[in-house]
Amino acid sequence: MTIDGKHEREGSSAMMDDETVRFGGRHDARRYSASRALEERALQLIPGGSHTYAKGVDQYPVLAPGFIERGHGCHVWDVDGNEFVEYNMGGRAVVLGHAYEPVVRAARAAMDLGSSFTRPHRLEVECAEAFVGMIPGAEMVKFTKDGSTATTAAIRLARAYTGRRRVALCSDHPFFSYDDWFIGTTTMDAGIPDAVRALTLTFPYNDLDACRRLFDEHGDDIAAVILEPVRAEAPRDGFLHELRDLAHSRGALFVLDEMITGFRYHAGGAQALFGITPDLSTFGKGLANGFALSALCGRREIMDLGGLDDSRPRVFLLSTTHGGETHALAAGIENMRIFREEPVVEHMNAMGRRLRTGCEAVIEQRGLADYVTVNGYDCNLAFATLDAERRPSQGYRSLFLQEMLREGVLAPAFTVSYSHAPADIDRTIEAVDRALGVYARALEDGYEQHLVGRPSRMVMHHRG
Repeated sequence: MTIDGKHEREGSSAMMDDETVRFGGRHDARRYSASRALEERALQLIPGGSHTYAKGVDQYPVLAPGFIERGHGCHVWDVDGNEFVEYNMGGRAVVLGHAYEPVVRAARAAMDLGSSFTRPHRLEVECAEAFVGMIPGAEMVKFTKDGSTATTAAIRLARAYTGRRRVALCSDHPFFSYDDWFIGTTTMDAGIPDAVRALTLTFPYNDLDACRRLFDEHGDDIAAVILEPVRAEAPRDGFLHELRDLAHSRGALFVLDEMITGFRYHAGGAQALFGITPDLSTFGKGLANGFALSALCGRREIMDLGGLDDSRPRVFLLSTTHGGETHALAAGIENMRIFREEPVVEHMNAMGRRLRTGCEAVIEQRGLADYVTVNGYDCNLAFATLDAERRPSQGYRSLFLQEMLREGVLAPAFTVSYSHAPADIDRTIEAVDRALGVYARALEDGYEQHLVGRPSRMVMHHRG
């Protein structure tokens, strides 16, 4: 079976009918037996049991699939054979769908010819041409494998270009990099010297006055302002443009982190959606539909500091052994072609809108509008879970996840893909309705009476 456009998306629900595959009436304790065995092995070998903290054992309730075996479209099967409709799709990286045939075909063809060579491959140029042709703020681009490397390179480049040390980042946006300049602002900052932590400043989204105060106090030493263009909250009163103008007036660069917004909110990134051109921007996740490809791009005069111009001090910008892997570049090229030629963003918005509307209806019917909310843009939805006192609660989040999983839906967020079909959305709304029935009872007698095992927990959060 291939996933190759509208016909497959409409037919994806055909894989859901076999209740034996879905859960088969197996008791909860046995449903994930193979996953539990793998978790024991993983925890002995891998810190946290996973190579991505957000996928770790502690991030999900006990009654959750620990390991995924395969995926197709928006459906995944765990190592125990349980099938789920998946949301969040590999941390929002899989925008088209799992094993999306045109992308897989392009990557496979490149891989058959070799993946890494002593000199550059032509795909490095072709992928750069495709990327620069799509992103408004990209005059030059450099590819790498992960988002953290790209954002850190942007900060290094900004410091070199301006001759300044400090960076200001948006504290409402949860993650920019695993490197010290960002992690030093979080509660998971062990091993980072105080001197490094002191170089990063923070500000709230949509708060231009707070940004002005930072520049009033540290303006002659701020190299860059970095933030996501948008998350759940939309920019108000021209915030992005005003912040860019403020940064420029004080000699700093304006950097947009489009790891999530790029290839989701608009084919040209949120910078195209909002009509703003940053000095530098970073992309990843949806750039190659789950293949490891990220990008740093921006103005030529800045990017060229990492090039061959010896008239200025050169920046060791990005130089990774696997940055030019041919199969990832081929996947990126094909992914970008699909975004140019097919209504990917429009479909994701339509499916997200259908999901939001349906969820809000059943939340209202259950009388839980004060306790469970769906928020964000239609293409990138999340949900919030509150306790009886209307406070954010990991316990109630875990209970909601647990009950959704019992209905065959894996949804740490409600982020859709191009492969989500109306039948998948409607199945999810039904699952939400049934999960809310348990949630309502838990508000009366406590989530502890309904949650199996301990609650999940947050990886980290900003200090202050």
